[in-house]
Amino acid sequence: MTKIASIAAAAALAGVAVSAHAQNSVTLYGVIDEGLNFTSNARGHGTVQMKSGDTYGSRWGLKGSEDLGGGYRVIFQLENGFDASNGTLKQGGREFGRQAYVGIQSDTYGTLTLGRQYDPTLDLWSGLTGAGSMTGDVSSHPFDNDNADFDYRINNSVKYTSPSYRGFKGEAMYGFSNDTGFANNRMYSAAGQYQNGGLTAAVGYLKLNNAGSATGAVATDTVFVGSSQQNIVAGLAYKFDNTKIGFSYSHVDVYNPTSNGYFAAAATQPAGGKWTSWKFDNFEINGKYLFTPSLWLGGAYTFTEAHVHSTVGDFLPKWHQLSLMLDYDLSKRTSVYAQGVYQHVVSANTGTGFDFAQTPASAGVSSGENQMVYRVAMIHRF
Repeated sequence: MTKIASIAAAAALAGVAVSAHAQNSVTLYGVIDEGLNFTSNARGHGTVQMKSGDTYGSRWGLKGSEDLGGGYRVIFQLENGFDASNGTLKQGGREFGRQAYVGIQSDTYGTLTLGRQYDPTLDLWSGLTGAGSMTGDVSSHPFDNDNADFDYRINNSVKYTSPSYRGFKGEAMYGFSNDTGFANNRMYSAAGQYQNGGLTAAVGYLKLNNAGSATGAVATDTVFVGSSQQNIVAGLAYKFDNTKIGFSYSHVDVYNPTSNGYFAAAATQPAGGKWTSWKFDNFEINGKYLFTPSLWLGGAYTFTEAHVHSTVGDFLPKWHQLSLMLDYDLSKRTSVYAQGVYQHVVSANTGTGFDFAQTPASAGVSSGENQMVYRVAMIHRF
């Protein structure tokens, strides 16, 4: 508490300095998202929870810049994630678990940043999904397999962001393993985006090797642990006056998987054998309609098909998921909202967690093939 108060005080002093040196700036900002969730079936029981950050992760942060002249500036961002229900840190207890980076920005040549950051697929593609653009956890694809809902960030990373040229923008990133093996738990990713009028389109690629070690590019907040993983993503959206319609696709390969962050450990491997690969294809259509500038309805439908291969057989589980969100803005900074999600699993009878419904917004895995979650909450931005 003392450390946070000291940082906030420093930010306030920096804000005073801004009036004397307009070319430099430091901003203190944040979001609090707090509400109640009802899960229809969590381990066989209906469950009510107070939960923080399901739609917009609760956070506070500092960001700023220093003008170096000639179109160059130093930029930084430190962003903390917290649980408003109990005051604890999120992202595995990291003080600045959401983002922590510093870099150089040029009007002509783009931006180079170093630290813990979002990868290019999150920056340029996730916003074309329901989870990444408006509804958060309730629209996450099964197990957040493509990370559209920001389950993990990239440590030890160097990221280049190009300037926008005729609507095109690109990013590339490399995350170091910080290990003597060099390739052990490293990451590389690239993505591109095009915008023209109401149209936005994006494609991206991400590759991980042996994610999950504490010091590597993707640490203990990884969703899957395996010898390697690749994500291939694409999407587009078109915005009309009061309506936005989008489509997104992602393909995820996980090789020699040993764990899934959403499974109980005992249910991870098939009986009498072990997994050799998991492959997911996610097809999503989403939309948003503004009744008034302060009242909107959004939703997404996702069909996910998986090909999960093991030494004792191959299986084809499928998921159907529908989510909705109604939001009303009380002011420019405060909103209230209601959400709901229904997920149905077409079980492949694997004898593992693949056979049971489980949305990231829920209180836990269902005891059957269906699960519903409802949420009422408020968001305050500062």
